Amino acid sequence: MEKSKRDRDLMSRAADVFDLPADVIAGLPHIELMGDCQLLMNSHQGILSYSREAVDINGGKLILRVRGENLELTAMTGCELRLKGRITVLELVR
Repeated sequence: MEKSKRDRDLMSRAADVFDLPADVIAGLPHIELMGDCQLLMNSHQGILSYSREAVDINGGKLILRVRGENLELTAMTGCELRLKGRITVLELVR
């Protein structure tokens, strides 16, 4: 079994044993989409590019590409960010 698969299996079992969300154990970002007008992302590692039509967010192991119209960063802390606007495309890039 390859190492990354073995690591994912171990993290998944640890999450089950300790009753924790798997994303917290794995250090993965948590992404919530409210309709097509708001996005919340926890555990981000910064914004890579930003415009009213496109935002690329560093998620560590992946990049979240958000495309749309009138995109606006409404809040950002060291661990959480919120975008609003008309979201038309979400793309996960590894």
